Amino acid sequence: MAREDKLAKLAPKPKSYFLLVQCPQCSNKQIVFSHASIKVTCHVCGAVLAEPTGGKAKIMGKILKRYYE
Repeated sequence: MAREDKLAKLAPKPKSYFLLVQCPQCSNKQIVFSHASIKVTCHVCGAVLAEPTGGKAKIMGKILKRYYE
């Protein structure tokens, strides 16, 4: 088990991930990056799904699923 801990330190996992977000207006499902650096809008109705905050993005819709590595 000690070997696995050493390997985890050598190759750390990223803190960012992708999210499946449901639009609050039209219920469209769209994949959004957790640390989005630009405003993300819905492809169908144009509503804002995520706004940048300098780190993690502020998600406006309902998060349905997180996609980790």
